[in-house]
Amino acid sequence: MAALPAMRPLPAPDPAPLVAIVDDDDSHRDSVRMLVRSFGFRTEVFPRAKDVLLWERINEAACLIVDVRMPEMSGLELQRHLMRIRPGLPIIFLTAHADEGEERQAMQAGAVALLRKPVADQVLMGMLLRVARAQSP
Repeated sequence: MAALPAMRPLPAPDPAPLVAIVDDDDSHRDSVRMLVRSFGFRTEVFPRAKDVLLWERINEAACLIVDVRMPEMSGLELQRHLMRIRPGLPIIFLTAHADEGEERQAMQAGAVALLRKPVADQVLMGMLLRVARAQSP
């Protein structure tokens, strides 16, 4: 009887991209988390922008979804800090209240998009897929 070739384990699939969601509104943050997970992404959620700056897995994040207006530190302030820590990290802003100046500031600093709440599921999914494709080797 001939010997069977040694079996090699299959390589583990790459983990799904990790998306951080930063929003001070509990219900909105949870609904975005569930939606993003339904698209096949892993998620981490933060109720305060400054918590992201202490996050030990920031280098694993493929993208951030960030509210513009939050107490203590705004999404735009977070974006400025992240430009120093993790330049080029894609940020999608979601907001119910942003003026043209805030939108211009976010986009000039490299945001992927500034979307108005409530955002259509397909629009957010399209943005996340665009970011994931851009980061694929």
